[in-house]
Amino acid sequence: MARDPGLEELLREELGDRPELSEKSMFGGRAFLLNGNLLCGARSDGMLIRLGKGNDDWALALPGVIRMLMGERVMHGWLRASAEAYGDDALRRRLLDAALAYVESLPGK
Repeated sequence: MARDPGLEELLREELGDRPELSEKSMFGGRAFLLNGNLLCGARSDGMLIRLGKGNDDWALALPGVIRMLMGERVMHGWLRASAEAYGDDALRRRLLDAALAYVESLPGK
């Protein structure tokens, strides 16, 4: 899976300068971690978003948003947003805000 430098930069801009935010190459793309917990990611096949199990039904109803698969395994609580979805500024912000709210509730690593 190839990286998407444009999406990576977009996520950096959206997430801002948070001292607890870090980046790491993972899943064939670039992962963004908050307090050591995976938050979101950028890959050539879309933006990965972590909303947590049971918190993602609303997002799955949106066009261009599907559950993330790791091989054939469904990753509950993780979504992949296509360019159609993350290209919409308001929708991207809504997804990232929901991911931040969930990940901020987790204990740091």
